Amino acid sequence: MSTVPIDYFRSIEEDLKSWRQTLHQHPELAYEEHWTSDFVADKLKSFGYEPVRGLGGTGVVATLSNGEGPAIGLRADMDALPITEQTNLPYASKEPGKMHACGHDGHMTMLLAAARYFAETRNFNGTLHFVFQPAEEGEAGADKMIADGLFEKFPMQELYGLHNWPGLTEGHFAGRVGPQMAAFDVFEITISGQGAHAAMPHLGKDMLLAASHIQTMFQSIVARTIDPQDTAVVSVTQIHGGDAWNVLPSEVVMRGCTRHFTPQVQDLIEARMGEICQGVAKSFGIEVTLDYMRRYPSTVNTGRETGIALDAARAVAGEQKVSDTFAPSMASEDFAFMLQKRPGCYMWLGAGSTEGGCLLHSPTYRFNDEILTTGAAWWVEVAREALSRGKAA
Repeated sequence: MSTVPIDYFRSIEEDLKSWRQTLHQHPELAYEEHWTSDFVADKLKSFGYEPVRGLGGTGVVATLSNGEGPAIGLRADMDALPITEQTNLPYASKEPGKMHACGHDGHMTMLLAAARYFAETRNFNGTLHFVFQPAEEGEAGADKMIADGLFEKFPMQELYGLHNWPGLTEGHFAGRVGPQMAAFDVFEITISGQGAHAAMPHLGKDMLLAASHIQTMFQSIVARTIDPQDTAVVSVTQIHGGDAWNVLPSEVVMRGCTRHFTPQVQDLIEARMGEICQGVAKSFGIEVTLDYMRRYPSTVNTGRETGIALDAARAVAGEQKVSDTFAPSMASEDFAFMLQKRPGCYMWLGAGSTEGGCLLHSPTYRFNDEILTTGAAWWVEVAREALSRGKAA
């Protein structure tokens, strides 16, 4: 196998920074990535590809084949977040209330760089599918691309993903067999009954008090229902009810989310939440309905493919900069849908310190352009490693 092409990417590093910063100035939300899709497709065309557009609405897929061999997928996400940027960078978002606050601009850039490298060198045997996916941020763009025929139109035996990770040392990699990121569910609870004057609460029911009981009791699910060796989070994030100082409202709405790693824990959380809601409803003499919505499954890496991804990281960064023993994150990622259909691995690339509010989903987040060449080199190495060890179609 040829050496890792880090020098190639360093020679075009200014191009990569320009692409990334241009993308950063034009963030678009889930399923609205029209300008972004144009940018990605135009770059791919300039490298000699014939990109296919429309999967998942605004997704872009480009394919490169060279000789006989297996087919693999390489995926980057495209969408931004509804956040007002507060970085004061010269290339800050030009779109009010929208920001690339998770680094998807960097992810696209790194994968585009790898696509350019392979188009120029063709030093591999097999087929590469470069997948640019919309709507990762809570809207399940991966699932939509699958429903639109991603794996039928672009057959692949395995696939890989990469995410920058603030808090992990710059240029270091982390990947593990099994769950790397948690499943993500949301819930909405409607509490209704007879409202009343706040001075005469005995003439009605108190939906806000009932909501307080539900929120408190939900915390017993993780503390007293889930096995202490398992991991879960139940969070109430919204309580809406009432418009006046002196009225007990007739309806209150609660919303929130849960995180977990296994279907068994997921089932237990949903069942216990339902029992608590019905118990409070009976004790207060009111109506309580729970709408529990399963959004993203856990992101679960398969053994063989994780080994390939880790070996590629070691080739790029060195043994001492690669970890396979870190704790998984309770954050979620819709690459999980793809991993339910094909084996693969989702890796983290260290973006360095979080000092100054450089946190994912923060208005002060700043993507570290110094990791662009490292990420691009990993994409090349994981593709070549996967193809060299590939399974027949």
